[in-house]
Amino acid sequence: MFETRPNREGEVALVGRSNVGKSTLMRELTGHSFDTGGKPGVTRDPNHYDWAPEDFVITDLPGFGFMSGVDEEYREEIKTNIVHYLEEYADNVLVAILVVDGKSVIDIIDRHSGPDEIPYDVEMFHFLRDLGIPTVVAVNKMDKVDDRDERLNALCDRLGLLPPWKQWQGTIAPIRAKQGKIEPLNEAVRDHLHEQERDDLFKFF
Repeated sequence: MFETRPNREGEVALVGRSNVGKSTLMRELTGHSFDTGGKPGVTRDPNHYDWAPEDFVITDLPGFGFMSGVDEEYREEIKTNIVHYLEEYADNVLVAILVVDGKSVIDIIDRHSGPDEIPYDVEMFHFLRDLGIPTVVAVNKMDKVDDRDERLNALCDRLGLLPPWKQWQGTIAPIRAKQGKIEPLNEAVRDHLHEQERDDLFKFF
């Protein structure tokens, strides 16, 4: 179980598969570099970034799902740890940011949609919402996507949100973390913070 969480009341948590750009986004949000590896599964414990004067922390949870060179037992253990962490701190998490790769997310979801299987991204989205955590899906790497609106509409459809995606701008945020283009995400996060009367945290987003 992840035991490293600083003693902070408010939290924004980043979740998502390996290699979708969570650590890059974390660096963009905090201005602080974390160890990221070229290979999946490098972030094995949560990375927490807290601002000393503020009762607030941003957490980058380890990537889940398939990772080449990582055995299934270990992958399941990480996923279980993430689930337990989110359940334990659900009341503290003001917003969860589910990061997906805009270029590959539809293919990945469709490939893992057997009759008895819910794909990780869809499962995590509904799990977070079931916990009562406001959730924003940060659709990263949008610079690699040609059919932008079509792709985002398809993602809404897979997540059980009625397209068109533009009516879900508090939930679906197309970004390019590597280029620092994350304004739609910041706006969505601010909306959720405002609803929880935490405008004091706007300066971080």
